[in-house]
Amino acid sequence: MSMQILSHTPRWVFVLFTVLLLLGLSQLAGRRAGLRRVSILPLAMLAWSLYGTLAAFAAQPVVLLGWLGALAAACAAVATRPLPAGTAYDPATRRFALTGSAWPLVLMMGIFFTRYTVGVLLAMSPGLASDSGFGWTVASLYGMLSGVFLGRALRLWKLALPTLAQAPSLRAA
Repeated sequence: MSMQILSHTPRWVFVLFTVLLLLGLSQLAGRRAGLRRVSILPLAMLAWSLYGTLAAFAAQPVVLLGWLGALAAACAAVATRPLPAGTAYDPATRRFALTGSAWPLVLMMGIFFTRYTVGVLLAMSPGLASDSGFGWTVASLYGMLSGVFLGRALRLWKLALPTLAQAPSLRAA
């Protein structure tokens, strides 16, 4: 059965998996990155998890409350934690010094495999799309994974915000 599932999987899914895997592996090493770069991935994963929820459970818009609640709870829990030692923001270059972490890889793979598994399950049993327990569980999982991503980004944004608020281009506006 596994081979049948894999053989019916569109090729673009394997390409997406490879891209996400490589992107996640690149996060294992320390690096320097600007605010835009540290914002794009969490926002993209948030959008993808929201899309996954909407696509799978369009008949149950109420499950978005589970997604939103889990997103908010996970984001708040992570955003209040201290940054890893060695994380810093340089206002002169407007870049962050970031330590390597496996979390982005874990979160990306979590969202990817949740989306893949839900797609397979719904293809095998379309009735699950109207099962409220399944919908709430999946939506909450998506929300939690995205919330951790967003909370990690918020910690960085809070680090840069005092400096960005004093930037001449922002004061003149």
